[in-house]
Amino acid sequence: MSEELQNAQEILDQHIDDSNEMDLSAYDIAQHLKTLKYHDEELFTKYLNKIDPQTLGDVAIELPESMLKDVIENVPSEKIVEALEELESDDATDLLQYIEEIDEDKARELFDELDEEDKADILRLQSYNDNEAGAYMQTELFSAFANEKLGDAIARLRQLKAEGELENISQLFIVNQDRVLEHAIALEELILFDFSKTLSELINGSDKYEPYTALDSENITDVADRVKDYDLNVIAVVDSKGVLLGRITADDIHDFIEESATEQIYNLAGVNDEAEEDETLIKAGKARAVWLFINLFTAIISSSIIGIFDDTIASYVALAVLMPIVASMGGNTGTQALTVTVRRLTLGEIEFKDAKHVLKREVGISLINGAIFGLLMGIVAWIWFDKALLGVVIALSMLINLSLAGLFGTIIPLSLKRLNIDPAVGSAVLLTTFTDCIGFFSFLGLAKWILL
Repeated sequence: MSEELQNAQEILDQHIDDSNEMDLSAYDIAQHLKTLKYHDEELFTKYLNKIDPQTLGDVAIELPESMLKDVIENVPSEKIVEALEELESDDATDLLQYIEEIDEDKARELFDELDEEDKADILRLQSYNDNEAGAYMQTELFSAFANEKLGDAIARLRQLKAEGELENISQLFIVNQDRVLEHAIALEELILFDFSKTLSELINGSDKYEPYTALDSENITDVADRVKDYDLNVIAVVDSKGVLLGRITADDIHDFIEESATEQIYNLAGVNDEAEEDETLIKAGKARAVWLFINLFTAIISSSIIGIFDDTIASYVALAVLMPIVASMGGNTGTQALTVTVRRLTLGEIEFKDAKHVLKREVGISLINGAIFGLLMGIVAWIWFDKALLGVVIALSMLINLSLAGLFGTIIPLSLKRLNIDPAVGSAVLLTTFTDCIGFFSFLGLAKWILL
């Protein structure tokens, strides 16, 4: 038995007591289970079944899709149903969706076994689009009526916490008889109040307790910006009439930002984020092949430009040596401008109306770098091949290519955003096409004009 496997087994044994409860975090348990899975399939299944239902749901969310498949195949359905019911509504909805992507029949079977309240919560969350705030909220929250005594509200919270009905509570939401949200008070402030008074007496018309809210139909990106801008731990979710529906916590926003960042990185590379998370090589390979095919087509275009100047290259072999330098520098310059622009668009720092300012900045930077590195490479080429005019050719070509690379690296994502297309999707492939074509054409064209 390997040391890594033995260590994982000992840690899991140490943290499972006689009542089959685990005091490791769900993330840590998932990491140790992964170790068991990679080394010993039987041990993995054995310890998977040792996990109590209260922990199983949180652990399952942390596992990759291939191991989640093992969960639904090896763990009894009754235990998975219990695990789903132990999760907060948003996590239960996510886990059931993950299971549905693997086995629709199994997901339907598990859903049918849930109690009616959990079913209703999951159906409500599933009714929202992926980009709506309602899809990210959890329906479990701590609320009270304004005419309720603070002591009674705290006693109810204590009971709900003891029963495991509420977790990560940081605010008390005060609603009227129609459940319209009126105020929100941080729990840390409640301990300073007189528990014998009603909440309305404690608030006493103060603006201090005005709640931060998000419409359930609001774009989650805007909600994430609000949480970030005001440094919120939680934000209430209401409908168009102001009725309190749920809450979105900071960890939900963190998960959304992480998913968005992952998607942006994958898109910039021309790969599909869902396919990359799949264990199947064929699926991931197909997703990548689409963009590789497009890249092949654009590479043929670049090569055809080189073919136009085949006589020039044949007459001056040094051009073939220096040509990749021009294309590479243009590509890197364009990628810098592209990455910065996509990031700023994603964070909402710029919009299409800011195009003039953004273009001026990025082209200016690229122009300066083009002049510096063009001059440097011109001197290198002159010394290398002992021909001053060759240095002039590559210097001018790099100045042109780097300047236009900055232009296209900025204008491509701005234009895609204007057309309501994800600015990261395919931007890199389009940019490479422009920088290669411009680099080859300017370098070889100038060489033919100046040297021959």
